[in-house]
Amino acid sequence: MGSAGASPSVAGIAIAVVSSFINGSTFVLQKKGILRSRARGGSYLWDAVWWTGTLCMVLGQLGNSLAYNVAPAVIVTPLGALGVLVGALLASWILKEHLNLLGKLGCVLCCCGSVVLIIHAPKEEAVTSRAQLEERLLDPVFVTYAVLVLLLLLALIVLVAPAHGTSNVMVYVSICSLLGSFTVPSCKGLGLAAQDVFGEPARPESDGALALFAGLAAVLAVSVLTQFYFINKALESFSSNAFEAIYYVTFTCSVIVASALLFREWTTLTPADCLAMLCALATVCVGVVLLRISHEASVVWRMKTD
Repeated sequence: MGSAGASPSVAGIAIAVVSSFINGSTFVLQKKGILRSRARGGSYLWDAVWWTGTLCMVLGQLGNSLAYNVAPAVIVTPLGALGVLVGALLASWILKEHLNLLGKLGCVLCCCGSVVLIIHAPKEEAVTSRAQLEERLLDPVFVTYAVLVLLLLLALIVLVAPAHGTSNVMVYVSICSLLGSFTVPSCKGLGLAAQDVFGEPARPESDGALALFAGLAAVLAVSVLTQFYFINKALESFSSNAFEAIYYVTFTCSVIVASALLFREWTTLTPADCLAMLCALATVCVGVVLLRISHEASVVWRMKTD
């Protein structure tokens, strides 16, 4: 029983690790393509390096989708920290983006805080059937949360982004991260619905499964395409190092909240877990602050004199 249950998680972890390395190169390659096309005076849509980064994004998202279906989200999500570190190394090599001491400390704190946050987050309750998923999706708490996220997204996209998107990285980061509330549940839901859709078509519940599969596929497609658009908007104006690290942290928090509400994970929290999550959130906030000021401040070592 133990080895059989562990096998899918091990496979999910392996897929998530590979996907994180692929995702780590995505923002750097897209940023490089944008810079190359800007120097030529053309559109980045005609740049081969930008399309290479886009292909990496597609492969990384497909890998994440598969990983979320064979392992719990609270295991898969923290492995995205590997992508932040890979992206920072590639950016310093390919984009020549200098990451000073504050930026390096910020990356480390963001990754460590996020991993601790997810380790002590509510553990995912198993959902093994489409009927269970449908019941959770119609839960009033999750429906309320989804409506609030949609309203906030509309306000950010329509009102805030046109006015402050190019001057504040958190605008684009917030849009992409909030969309993660729909991306992960859609990925996991597609795997459950697919069992009924592509399994035995003679079963009477196949029509309902097909409708759910189509709806989740549409939500996933809109979420991914919208994230893709605003990620490129952010890379046109901001450093890939700062964007990727902050995006990882906020996306992780968004997934934790959505997963806790959808799968009712909050019922398993202990006082020790609550304290650990608060400390992890404080660590993440400090890391984000260091990342935000790393490109506007310089660190100089001086000998102490009397």
